[in-house]
Order: sequence, then C-alpha cells, then structure tokens
Amino acid sequence: MYKVIIDKQVLKSLDKIPVVYLSSIKEAVNDLANNPRPFGSIKLAGSKNSYRIRVGVYRIIYTIEDNILTVEVVKIDHRGNVYK
Repeated sequence: MYKVIIDKQVLKSLDKIPVVYLSSIKEAVNDLANNPRPFGSIKLAGSKNSYRIRVGVYRIIYTIEDNILTVEVVKIDHRGNVYK
C-alpha cells in the first residue's frame, strides 16, 4: 500500500472546487493508495514519474515513487488550467 501525500497548495485549491466534484476527487485521491496507476491514468510526457487521472472536468496530477511507496498529489485543477 502506498502512502498518499497531498501538497499544501493542493489543499488550498480544493476550496475552489464545486461540491459536485469534491467527493469524487477525494475518493480518487484515496484510491491512489491501493492502485497508483488506475485504469485511465496517463503518464505525462517529459517526466519520469508524473501521471494524471481525470475526475469529470478536473485533473489530478501526481508523482509516484515506487522505491519508497509514496504518491504525491501535486496539483488538482480544471482541465483548462491544470497544465499551465
């Protein structure tokens, strides 16, 4: 089982997300502990260990460290803003 670490900036950005998506996003982040590469996850080009998953119109960007069994959530934002 992986340990999920959430960046402080990500916690602040959760306040701006509508309640409709919030529970799905929290569930997806919690599920990363059991399966850091779920169906639909995409490895980001140009990075060794960064991935993204979709939750509605939102994207969760995270890194995986397999040698120490950690997943760090780096960014959660709307699909139009997440890659900027």
